[in-house]
Amino acid sequence: MTARKAARDEIRVLAPTAILGYGFPDASFEAGVARRPHVIAVDAGSTDPGPYYLGAGRSFTDRNAVRRDLERILAAAHRLRVPVVVGSAGGAGAEPHLSWLCRITEEIVREQGTAPRVAAIPADVDKATVIEALRNGRIRPVPHGPDLTERDVLASTHLVGQMGAEPIVAALRDGADVVLAGRAYDPAVFAALPLLHGFDPGPALHMSKILECAAIATSPGSGGDCMLGTLRADHFVVEPLSPGRRCTPTSVAAHTLYEKSDPVRLPGPGGCLLLDDCVFEPESDRAVRVSGSRHVEEPYTVKLEGARLRGHRTVSIAGARDPFFLRELDGIVKAVRERTADNFPGVPAGSYELLVRVYGADGCMGPLEPTPAPVGHEVGIVIEAVAADQALADTLCAFARSTMLHLGYPGRVSTAGNLAFPYSPSDFHAGEVYEWSVYHLMEVDDPGALFPVHSSTWPRETADPQGVS
Repeated sequence: MTARKAARDEIRVLAPTAILGYGFPDASFEAGVARRPHVIAVDAGSTDPGPYYLGAGRSFTDRNAVRRDLERILAAAHRLRVPVVVGSAGGAGAEPHLSWLCRITEEIVREQGTAPRVAAIPADVDKATVIEALRNGRIRPVPHGPDLTERDVLASTHLVGQMGAEPIVAALRDGADVVLAGRAYDPAVFAALPLLHGFDPGPALHMSKILECAAIATSPGSGGDCMLGTLRADHFVVEPLSPGRRCTPTSVAAHTLYEKSDPVRLPGPGGCLLLDDCVFEPESDRAVRVSGSRHVEEPYTVKLEGARLRGHRTVSIAGARDPFFLRELDGIVKAVRERTADNFPGVPAGSYELLVRVYGADGCMGPLEPTPAPVGHEVGIVIEAVAADQALADTLCAFARSTMLHLGYPGRVSTAGNLAFPYSPSDFHAGEVYEWSVYHLMEVDDPGALFPVHSSTWPRETADPQGVS
C-alpha cells in the first residue's frame, strides 16, 4: 500500500532520528520498516545551535553523518514505495542549506539507481516582501522580543520563513516520492501526509509534535533512535522501536511540553493546539495512547528567522584553583576589563565586547545565577573578545588573557602565573559571529505563497558537486 493510497482509518509515521545526521540503530530502523509505515519523515534542523549557521549558510550537522542517515532512509522508502519528507534542510533551511541537502540526495539516488520524483521547497523570504509587510503592520515580535526595523531586515545575510504543512501537503498531492523542504515548522513534516488524507489536525499535529524528536519522548530517552506513530480518527499511539526503551504517559506528556511556555496551548502556523482535555494512557507496556487533542484555527502567521554578521571572535580557555584567586575573582575580572580599555584608548568602548565566563560560578546562567560565588576548589575561565575584525579580536583577547595571567591580587603567593592553559596556543580564532536580526511573526493570506514547490524526477542531467561544510 503506497502512502498516496493509505487507508483512511490509520496512518503510520516512522521517525528515524531527532535530526537528520544524529544517527539511528539499524535494528530499530528495520523494526520500524517492518511495521510498514506510510511515510518516513525526519526533521533536519533547529534554531537551538544559534544564529551562526543561518547567517553563515553552513550546516551544523556533519555531511557524512547526514549522508549515512539519508542513504538508509531512501533505500527503505524505495523498498516500501512510500514517500520521504525532510524539513529544515541543512539545519537552518536557507538556500545554501537546501542546495547542500539536494546535492547529497542527488548523489545517493544516482548510486542507488533509483529515479524518484523529488520536490524541493525553498523557504527564503525576499527582503522586500518582509519590508512591505512591516510597513503594513503585519509583522510583530515573538513574546518578549524587540520590534523589527527595516535596517534589521536589510542587514540579514539569510532570511527564511518557517513553513507550515501546506506546501509539503501540496508536494505529496502532486506525487512526490521525496520532499526536501527548507526551514519548516518541526511537526509539519510528520503531519503533512495525515493532513493530506483528511485526518483531524488536532491529533495529527500533536502526534507530530511527539515524533519531531524521535525517541526523546521515551524512557530512557534518545534523539538517536526511532519512533513509530500510529494515527487514527480520534487518537494516536506512539512507541519506540528499540526494545530497551518504552513510552510512558509521563514521558510522552513531558515531551508535549518540550520548548513550550504554556502546558495546554501550543501555537503554530495557522492555529493552536489545545490540550486541556488531553488524556495520556498506556496502550501497552511500551506504547502510549493519546486522545483529546484539539486544534483551533487562527490568523495564519509565519515565523521569520534572519541572522546578521556581528563581528569576529577570539577565545582563550584557562583554569584556576588558587583559593585567593577564587576569592578575589570578581575584582580580578573587573581589573582586566579596566586595564584592557585603558590600554586601547583608540578603540571605542562600544565597538567590541570582552566577555569572561567563569564555569564553577556563573558560566551557564551569567547574571541570572542565584549563587554566583565559586563553591568548588577550581574554576574554568573562558575569555572571549568580539570585534569588527579578527585581528582586533585577537589583540584584545591576547591582552586580556596575559593581563589575567599576571595580575596581582591580595593573598597572591606565586608570581609564575595565575592561570593553567590546557592548550598551546592558548588563543583560538572562533571566526565570524552572527546574531539574530529577525525573529518575528508575519501575517500571510496564503500559507503556500512564500514557499514554491519545485518538482522533478531525479537524478537530473547535471548535479552541482559543491556544498556547504
